[in-house]
Amino acid sequence: MNGRRHVLFIQGGGAGTHDEWDAKLVDSLRSELGDAYEVRYPRMPGEDDPSYAGWAPAISEAAATLEDGAIVVGHSVGGTLLIYTLAERPPDATLAAIVLIAAPFVGAGGWPAEEVELPTDLGALLPAGVPVHVFHGLEDDEVPPAHADLYARAIPQAQLHRLLGRDHQLGNDLGEVATLIRTLQ
Repeated sequence: MNGRRHVLFIQGGGAGTHDEWDAKLVDSLRSELGDAYEVRYPRMPGEDDPSYAGWAPAISEAAATLEDGAIVVGHSVGGTLLIYTLAERPPDATLAAIVLIAAPFVGAGGWPAEEVELPTDLGALLPAGVPVHVFHGLEDDEVPPAHADLYARAIPQAQLHRLLGRDHQLGNDLGEVATLIRTLQ
């Protein structure tokens, strides 16, 4: 181990998202966290057409390299596919937290399910004792902020962080997320 805590960031979907959009979020997170953290940012396969079949193996492979105490973060559909993957295939490492940012809820009350439908008892399927934090900008015009409430119902242990005046990209500022990460033991 290099002495730095691992943070795995799973990008959102859409053509060019890795380089043009979510790289700004990762840059913000790296800047806010500093040298004590190693923020890993793998490119997901087929980012323009995200799917569980395509992304779950890549997420699992990236999670397999994490050490105990790592934090996993997923933005937008990357958060949806991350949480579903963690419920289906938890990593060997003990996670310090799961963080979802502007993640659409796919299933009852949310967006229609095609390949993935999040179960209503999602919280019970996640690694035991791992805190879950859901961040959502209240000015998000891509994923309705009400999706955060759907996650809170499906994951009763989740803590919601509603951010006033913030959009789907949270204004490319993950200061609040970094503040939370620094408090985790």
